[in-house]
Amino acid sequence: MNPNNNELARTLKHEGVRIGEIIAYRACLVIHPRWFRSGDDRLRSVFMRDYVWHPDEPASGDVRTHGIYSFRAAIHSRAEYGYPGSVGPLLLGKVKIWGEIVEHEAGYRSEFGRLVSLDYGDPELLDKFRKLYRVNQM
Repeated sequence: MNPNNNELARTLKHEGVRIGEIIAYRACLVIHPRWFRSGDDRLRSVFMRDYVWHPDEPASGDVRTHGIYSFRAAIHSRAEYGYPGSVGPLLLGKVKIWGEIVEHEAGYRSEFGRLVSLDYGDPELLDKFRKLYRVNQM
């Protein structure tokens, strides 16, 4: 993340524009118990591995420092995601974002986000985490 982007976000004046929720796209990191001490079966942020996406509460962050990053266009694979540093499988899907939102060239940085679907990735992991996060359920 470019530190100048954070400084710019801190100095922006709120223009008073309000919209409803936005559906955006993001990747979540799966850390297997053998790779990580706790093995807590939670999805994590790719960039900030200590950040856990909990099934029953929205993700949150201060948009002036980090926030919840998401893409404007759907991502279908690790190659499209374009972040080479991730260790472990990625699950790709949709998030509903709201609150204070900073728009970037490729997507958004939002105050709040919640997984609404897991669409691409290892089929067994998709099945497991869809159940855990109660998404894509018919």
